[in-house]
Amino acid sequence: MDFDKNNFSAENHFVRNSPSVLKNIFGTEKVISFWVADMDFTVADPIRAELQRLVDRGQFAYEFYPEGVFRAISGWYQRRHNLYLQTDKFIQVTSVLTGIALLIRELTKKGDAVLIQPPVYHQFSKVIQSAGCKIVKSPLRVSDAYYRMDFADLEKKLEAPELKVMVLCNPHNPVGRVWQKEELEKLLQLANKYDVTIISDEIHGDIIYSGYRFTSLMTLDSDKHVALIGSPAKTFGMQSISNGYIYTKNSKLWKMVNDTAESMYLSNGNAFTTFATIAAFEKGDAWLDQLLDYLQDSLRWMKQFLLEELPAVKMTPVQGTYQVWLDFSKTGFEDSTLIGKLAEAGFGAAPGTWFDNDAIQFARVNFAAPRDDIKKAFLRLKEALTQPNTSFGSKCCGCCD
Repeated sequence: MDFDKNNFSAENHFVRNSPSVLKNIFGTEKVISFWVADMDFTVADPIRAELQRLVDRGQFAYEFYPEGVFRAISGWYQRRHNLYLQTDKFIQVTSVLTGIALLIRELTKKGDAVLIQPPVYHQFSKVIQSAGCKIVKSPLRVSDAYYRMDFADLEKKLEAPELKVMVLCNPHNPVGRVWQKEELEKLLQLANKYDVTIISDEIHGDIIYSGYRFTSLMTLDSDKHVALIGSPAKTFGMQSISNGYIYTKNSKLWKMVNDTAESMYLSNGNAFTTFATIAAFEKGDAWLDQLLDYLQDSLRWMKQFLLEELPAVKMTPVQGTYQVWLDFSKTGFEDSTLIGKLAEAGFGAAPGTWFDNDAIQFARVNFAAPRDDIKKAFLRLKEALTQPNTSFGSKCCGCCD
């Protein structure tokens, strides 16, 4: 697979390239877009071949095949993660966020509280509030450059009687942590102690780098809890043609959620989604292995570039996902100018405040893109940060201390 090839000439209406969206976020359309967590790569050949087969067939009658999808996902998790998932414990929904929204509505009543761990994927807040629930935050803490759970604060928050659900992000977006088994076991102990159900968003669980291992909540004593195992969206770059999949070992919870999903007709996938998903999970291993090698090389390049060219910009160590969390607090800029200054340089990163209101000196960068585009963008970043007579260059960054 040639991951160096970009698709700029292909006709599309991708959100990341939308002129109106870019103008709204950055004030300009002239940015290289690294703000959306999707891929700028061509999907694996088996997926393309299956989609082409359906097009060539030319018939699109009712065609539902969830058992084939669940069998493909189960086989994938056995091969990739040594995790056995029962095919009759899945529920298909239209997306992972749909699954989270549905679960929150089933597990809470209006006025209840749901816990998140900022900085975290910003859409969690939207689905919690839209369900009529209150958001409770237990911020991650930085120790030895890594973000970690604050278990003392977690216990304090989880013991509140109105707190019914916690949304876990594993691996964590945007900080790139892959939670270790010991951390998850400690979290489960607290959740079980205070009768809080964990919804574990594991959509990035296949994007794990050398030296780290993904632990699904489903490998632990987790009968009370829920993992959103599926969607091939992040793993295979299928955001616009993928469904989401809820998995739980709890039979009572499974029936409750499944009944609601079926009553709202959320569980019927279309043929393109269905067979592309099966092709991805049955035939996508080699493509993913190549992708992970490519992304790991891009990570090394970015890390080295920042160390040598922009030492004031700190990159949180990445264990999983294809996002990097950049800290600009040592660069000497005025807080409110960060995203605007980056945009002036053509560097379209996601504002840190999307993930945490206090992260005004941070930005998230999606690096699932050809390396030449990454290099071009980081060179623009350097130019913006090292120009004389700008807010970036007007103060000592303190990196020589």
